[in-house]
Amino acid sequence: MKLSRYFPAALAAALLALAPAAAAETTLQRIERTGAVRVGYANEAPFAYTLPDGSLSGESPAIVKAVFARLGANRVEPVLAEWGGLIPGLLAGRYDLIAAGMFITPERAQAVLFSNPHYRIGDTLLVVRSNPRRLRSYGDLAADRRLKLAVLAGSVEADYALQAGVSEGQLLQVPTSMAQLQAVRTGRAAAAAGTELSMRALAARDPARVEALGLFIDDPRHTGYGALAFRPDDGALRDAVNAVLKDWIGSAEHLRAVAPFGFTRINLTDRTAEQVIGAAAPR
Repeated sequence: MKLSRYFPAALAAALLALAPAAAAETTLQRIERTGAVRVGYANEAPFAYTLPDGSLSGESPAIVKAVFARLGANRVEPVLAEWGGLIPGLLAGRYDLIAAGMFITPERAQAVLFSNPHYRIGDTLLVVRSNPRRLRSYGDLAADRRLKLAVLAGSVEADYALQAGVSEGQLLQVPTSMAQLQAVRTGRAAAAAGTELSMRALAARDPARVEALGLFIDDPRHTGYGALAFRPDDGALRDAVNAVLKDWIGSAEHLRAVAPFGFTRINLTDRTAEQVIGAAAPR
C-alpha cells in the first residue's frame, strides 16, 4: 500500500519541512566518533614544538594525549601555526583546540573558552651572556628608550612591558621563539621576554652567547596560568576536558608526563579559569 494514496505529495513535503532538523554533530561527538582530535600549536619549547622527525612534543601536547585518551581519542593531529594566528585559526575551524601553553587572560577569554589551568609560571629575560647592561626588570628597559625588547607577537609579555613603561617603539614583535633568540644573539634586541622555561630552553641552544636571568623583578600579578583553549560554542568539549583534568592534574602520572619538559609540583595550581580571569580583570 503506497503512502501517497493517503498523503498527496505536496502534503508529505509540507510535513517533512515541519519536522525538526537533525541536530548538528558537536566537536566532542565528532572526536568521540572518530577517535581523533586536531590540535593547534606554535613552536615554543617546552610548551609545544615539533621534533626533528615531525612529531609533536611538549607539555601541552602531553596533557592533550593523556586527557583525550581518557575521552576515547588516541589520535592527535597537530596543526602548526604562528603564535599570533592561533586564536584566529581556532575560530576558523582549522583545529579543535589550542595546546600551546597559552596564558589565560580576560582579553583572550572574550574570544575563546579556556580549560582550567594545568600550570602556573613566571617570566624572565633572555640576555647576552653575563648581562652587560645589568637588566633585571621591564623597568630597566623602559629607562633606556634605545633598547629593544623581543617579544612574541600577541604575547602577554608585550602587554606586561607596556604596562611597565616600555614604549611601543621598543618592542620588536617576532613570530617565533627562535626569532627572539636570534634577535638577542645579533644585537637587534637587548633582551627577549618570555616564560622562565621558554627562555631557559632558548639559552640552552647557545649557552656561550646568551643566558636566561635567574633573578627577574616583575609584578607578581604577571604569573601566567596556562590552559587549553576552545571555540566559544564548544562548552561541552571544554567541560569534558575539565572533568578529566580535575582528577588527573597533580597525580603521579601527570607529574611524570610533564617532568621531561621542566615542569614540577611547583608549577601546580588549584585555580579555575574563572578565578584567573577575575583576578586579572581589574588591570
